[in-house]
Amino acid sequence: MDGLDEEQREAVLAARGPVCVLAGAGTGKTRTITHRIAHLVSAGQVAPAQVLAVTFTSRAAGEMRSRLRSIEAADPDGPRIGSVQALTFHAAARRQLSYFWPRVVGNTGWQLLDSKFSVVAQAANRAKLKVSTDDVRDLAGEIEWAKASLITPEAYPAETAKVSRDVPLDAQRVAAVYAGYENLKARGETALLDFDDLLLHTAAAIENDPAVAQEFRDRYRCFVVDEYQDVTPLQQRVLSAWLGSRDDLTVVGDANQTIYSFTGASPRYLLDFSRRFPDATVVRLERDYRSTPQVVSLANRVIAAARGRVAGSRLHLVGQRDPGPEPTFQDYPDEVAEAKAAAKSITKLIESGVSPAEIAVLYRINAQSEVYEEALTEAGVAFQVRGGEGFFSRQEIRQALVVLQRAADQDWADKDLPTVVRTLLEPLGLTAEPPTGARVRERWEALDALAQLVDDEAAARPELDLRALTSELRIRADSRHPPVVQGVTLASLHAAKGLEWDAVFLVGLTDGTLPISHALAHGPDSEAVEEERRLLYVGVTRARVHLALSWSLSRTPGGRQTRKPSRFLNGIAPQASRDTGPTAPRRQRSAASKRCRVCNANLTTAAASILGRCETCASDIDTDLLARLKEWRLRTAQELKVPAFVVFSDNTLIAIAETRPADNAALTSISGIGARKLEQFGADVLELVHGRS
Repeated sequence: MDGLDEEQREAVLAARGPVCVLAGAGTGKTRTITHRIAHLVSAGQVAPAQVLAVTFTSRAAGEMRSRLRSIEAADPDGPRIGSVQALTFHAAARRQLSYFWPRVVGNTGWQLLDSKFSVVAQAANRAKLKVSTDDVRDLAGEIEWAKASLITPEAYPAETAKVSRDVPLDAQRVAAVYAGYENLKARGETALLDFDDLLLHTAAAIENDPAVAQEFRDRYRCFVVDEYQDVTPLQQRVLSAWLGSRDDLTVVGDANQTIYSFTGASPRYLLDFSRRFPDATVVRLERDYRSTPQVVSLANRVIAAARGRVAGSRLHLVGQRDPGPEPTFQDYPDEVAEAKAAAKSITKLIESGVSPAEIAVLYRINAQSEVYEEALTEAGVAFQVRGGEGFFSRQEIRQALVVLQRAADQDWADKDLPTVVRTLLEPLGLTAEPPTGARVRERWEALDALAQLVDDEAAARPELDLRALTSELRIRADSRHPPVVQGVTLASLHAAKGLEWDAVFLVGLTDGTLPISHALAHGPDSEAVEEERRLLYVGVTRARVHLALSWSLSRTPGGRQTRKPSRFLNGIAPQASRDTGPTAPRRQRSAASKRCRVCNANLTTAAASILGRCETCASDIDTDLLARLKEWRLRTAQELKVPAFVVFSDNTLIAIAETRPADNAALTSISGIGARKLEQFGADVLELVHGRS
């Protein structure tokens, strides 16, 4: 138990049975669950070989095994907990299916389908669909989502309509390809199983064969599931089959880090855990050992504005590290200026002793990497692109350069260069509007970024022709540093999940990028937008010490400054436009920063400014908290012998009950709460918000 805090100790020592550990970012969840496994084994409640711990990535499973071995090494006379199985869901299912398959199926063999691309392409061809390579990848992704969500081909059109899912093609056509794919896998003497089939067949074997179920449940008695907020319906079905009627289960998760719903992941199993297991022990880990109090405070403020059911499970993180620098917020006239400023700051950090490997630039979409690759290259800073390829290494960009090179010898005299380039890129996928389908849209985003780069070059150099442009792009492509282990990391916010750095730059924080435009299409208060907010929260919590947040007001140098800072920064960032820096008049800064936290529109009335949202926008108010606040206000007003509104107005109380501020900084971001009222009432209000009064 040495080195565990009070809450971690409670989780470790909880009685055998259902345990739910709500673990915020940086609170030591892996340490907690590995020590819980060690405690259960050392107390004789379970043998090491009877424990199965599952997570979602091989990296996380490897880290868990390493921690267990370290605990064992520290106590040579203790139990052999290093033999505990820590695997991904798919790896565990593959082992079990390999063992039980002959008994359940017989002599028919099976083969794992490592890539479903060729089979999906064949199914699309049989459905008489003309599809591109990216269309096939999107179809494969839809099949994976449907199977993870336990949706059959027949039910696919109705289910996607029910959840308003963006589908890559007509839903009936996707369903036809899905059905054809399943039929093709089943043909032949050897069945082809994809990774989802491993889970489906494992669950079915245990559910339908009592002897198999008995043997499995005799083998495994105790289950631990990490990142439980990311479980899919299919994975939950496997877990339920493993458990049967038993409840020896420990789950760990944080609903506010749910960012993979597009793959079928759902936080509802974590949120419903106490309902399914009324006697469960629930422990909240809120002491953040990763980040400074300044970073933690910002993370709390970001997630405090969350709406919907997931928001009800939010954790109030408490920083445990020594204080560090305040996070910075900065806007720039254009993306080039934003990237150059980031590169300059990175250079200073490296000169001050921060390792390049401990610095990351995080963005929403992979196409945003190009301008940062360029800026870091010019600054002589090595970098690596994580979870994707460098911009000029992407297949669609390489194809585009070939097309432009071949066209350079043609006569394009008197023709507008940007128009020529867009015309040439159209057959590669650069349509007038972004398409649906994740892979097709990602390709479009990369081609659009290339086209906008050409716009910039043509505007700066009117004499530029296609031949010179192609030569310039080739030079840029060749000048990029190859990936190096010790370089600065460039990554999307999704690829950054589970990682951490000393210094993090969150860039491109504008409406339409974060939240992404197709999330906004579902409505300003939709779950899609809330998932985008959680992405920002994940990004903030990746930083240990240094954190910089930035956005640019236009795409190109000299372009019209029409972009708005992300709505998630409303009430958080001290400035919302280039005219609101520290030297700007206070009235100007205040007016510029008042935007609706729901729809990002300018707030034009006094009531809306206090509420922090348009009076017509949907409210997500905590009615119980509002009632407690009004009771407290009445008591306080009576003690001070002043009218109730002198303490706080009704709209200020409503704003508190809607945003549920986590600390003093979040509280003072609400209009009507200044330094004096913070000193008078801040502690009482935060006690009420945190449910401790």
